[in-house]
Amino acid sequence: MSWTWRYEDAAGAALDAPEPEAFESRSDAESWLGENFAELADDGVAAVTLFEGETKVYGPMSLAAAG
Repeated sequence: MSWTWRYEDAAGAALDAPEPEAFESRSDAESWLGENFAELADDGVAAVTLFEGETKVYGPMSLAAAG
């Protein structure tokens, strides 16, 4: 199963860009987010939700709170 982030705008709608990456583990996905949240926020992403395959694991999590 792959792990992906869904990017959301301030209203909670899913964004088509940037293109989400797929990760082999939850740890890889969370580490990547920790390294890239500021750039995502600069690109207009307001929140993220983590999925394992089609299953929502948690979120939405605001990127504004992380900055």
